[in-house]
Amino acid sequence: YSMPGIKDFRDKVVVITGAGSGIGRATAIAFAEEGAELVLADIDLDRLRAVADEIGRDDSRVLTREMDVAEKEQVEDFAEFVLGTKGRVDILYNNAGVAIGADFVSTSIEEFEWIFSINFWGMLYGIKAFLPHMMERRFGHIVNTSSVAGLCATPGMPAYCSTKFAIAGLGESLRAELKKYNIGVSTICPGVIDTRIVADGCLHLRNESRATNDRVVNFYRRFGWPPERVAKAVLKAVRKNRSVVPVGIEAWLQWIGKRLSQRNHDAIVEFVGRFLMGGKK
Repeated sequence: YSMPGIKDFRDKVVVITGAGSGIGRATAIAFAEEGAELVLADIDLDRLRAVADEIGRDDSRVLTREMDVAEKEQVEDFAEFVLGTKGRVDILYNNAGVAIGADFVSTSIEEFEWIFSINFWGMLYGIKAFLPHMMERRFGHIVNTSSVAGLCATPGMPAYCSTKFAIAGLGESLRAELKKYNIGVSTICPGVIDTRIVADGCLHLRNESRATNDRVVNFYRRFGWPPERVAKAVLKAVRKNRSVVPVGIEAWLQWIGKRLSQRNHDAIVEFVGRFLMGGKK
């Protein structure tokens, strides 16, 4: 038995974090086109306003709010603002996220704390703030942005992978728990997507590495799927109440490949690690 998803987005209240660029922006536009009412949050208010202008709807249907998801009080205030203004939330999309590209030894404890504060705790604060209201109504859908790196880890980004695995784990557990409240939970796992996350993130690759910062950014720009592809997957996930949703052929191949053979997957990971990290020490 699978619970039905939310089929019609017209007049549904959709909350999106990290909505100022990339996947958040594309998803906001996609929901707007379906007639949803949007409440958009981002740490960068200028980017957020640009997205609202782009959607070009009257102010009452697109609200924007500057927010740092890593600050619990700000997220709680944001939830109060949304519920006070709109009276409800139908779809919560925890999308805000950052990246760190560096091997484990080069990643400081502080950097682990920083990336977890945004990617994991930011998402958790969002769910904690809005969920009691959803449970009371016995209706809603929660979407979290993980990554294919939250299903299949890669070397050179252990901090990022750790946060994304945590998101995927929480999502699956929560999905099972919330079914009885008629609340769906979807975990979106994009592969290589052309967004600002790499350019905005912290990359400190080793000097002997073949992958330079510019090369990595250019790779995402050239080979990444457009964020609109992820937006489409998000809407479909809510409509069909999907659980784990890889996005992009490379994401599906990695995920299926790992499930078929852990040994082969480990060999590929080791090969990628040698390329990124510049060989054995």
